[in-house]
Amino acid sequence: MTSKTSLFDQPVLNPNGRLISISQPCAGLTARALIRLARGEERFFWENQRDSYALAGFGVAAELIAWGEDRFETIQRQAERLFAGSMIVNDVSSRVGPRLFGGFSFQDDFVPDNTWTIYAPAYFVLPHYQLQQQGGAAWLTMNVHIPADEDPDSIIPELREALALRGDQLLAAQARLADTDTSPKPIEVNYPMPYAVWAQNITDATQRIQSTELQKVVLSRVAEIRFEQNVAIERALDYLGEHYPDCYRFLFEPRPHHAFYGATPELLASVQQRQLRTMGLAGSIRRGGDDREDEALAQTLLTDPKERHEHALVVEALRERLQPMTPDLQIPDVPGVLKLSNIQHLYTPVEGTTNDDSGVLPVIERLHPTPALGGKPRDLAIRFISQAEPVPRGWYGAPIGWIDANLDGMFGVAIRSAVSQDKRVWLYAGAGIVGDSVPQKEWDETALKFRPMLDALGIRDKVHV
Repeated sequence: MTSKTSLFDQPVLNPNGRLISISQPCAGLTARALIRLARGEERFFWENQRDSYALAGFGVAAELIAWGEDRFETIQRQAERLFAGSMIVNDVSSRVGPRLFGGFSFQDDFVPDNTWTIYAPAYFVLPHYQLQQQGGAAWLTMNVHIPADEDPDSIIPELREALALRGDQLLAAQARLADTDTSPKPIEVNYPMPYAVWAQNITDATQRIQSTELQKVVLSRVAEIRFEQNVAIERALDYLGEHYPDCYRFLFEPRPHHAFYGATPELLASVQQRQLRTMGLAGSIRRGGDDREDEALAQTLLTDPKERHEHALVVEALRERLQPMTPDLQIPDVPGVLKLSNIQHLYTPVEGTTNDDSGVLPVIERLHPTPALGGKPRDLAIRFISQAEPVPRGWYGAPIGWIDANLDGMFGVAIRSAVSQDKRVWLYAGAGIVGDSVPQKEWDETALKFRPMLDALGIRDKVHV
């Protein structure tokens, strides 16, 4: 009995063992509470409020890591092996079960630096405990490995009992939770790239676009922040959920106090039973002070040749990359406007049915990076970014999301995000550059894009932009 109890608390990471995943209803437990209760542990979170869907997890039952140009295929193979021999015990819903949380770096050849010290080019974690919320329902899942030669049927009853006990413990702890989170005070806010360097980069980019095959490139800059105390990640996520409900909130914290989190408006791809959804999101303008000004700004965005051209490049690239694997692609001829709390974007939804059931990873491999975060043509844009940006992007602008046991899943583009280590935080913001881009306007756009995470971290002083 003692050895099996330790199995529940310390999951076996033996890749040759067998994954057992058990799910049970856990009415009343919330993903928001779970990540608070798991402070000081590995934590993972995803929420799409539009679909009333949330995932949260803590602890580590398995890790998948890959490097190099074939990192997407490597993760695909590792996930297939992980789930192929698994036993998934689920009496409640076909949509409930184990989820891998994780993501990828922006570039294949990324080498972890001081900012992204624990993040490999591809890194996924299967949590030991995981909660799934859909509408008013909730299910708690336990993921463990057992030795390959052990009969899983003999241990299932005890695992069920342990899961029910853990659910009761979490519900009791949730009832005692008090919202006492406070935002620590910033000691220093620094923008390493001076405006003069930014302006020169934009000028170089526009000249390159006007004289070569490069059509668009996305350039970014960084904000570095030091706080008096460790960052209040849960409070930041709460703020983002309240003020940006149309965004996808995420948290990937594979080591305590080393976290990547944010609220991205951009869906890279969702695949469920071969049904594909993605979007073109490029071209931006601020929100108005009232409804009349807001609508006028939206019309300005819709009729601005520069913004429409930038957006069209993104949609064209989506069509080119997805057509071979999604013949029935449905793309509206004219974009709409996606209105967020402080910014409006040109927006084109894209849907279709994939040729096979290989899941979401082949789709995001074809899409990443889209011209909305990289440029067009992709290789020329990546080369220019590597030369122009002094600070590696790490996971900024890259796929972040989850994968289920069928290898379906959902990934956002990791923008409007922060990476933190204890008391230090780094933010990234980018702007799409085309032939007629103006440095000051693009600088102002990045300042606007820093705003959500600055506000979420309690930095409301406009001077800090």
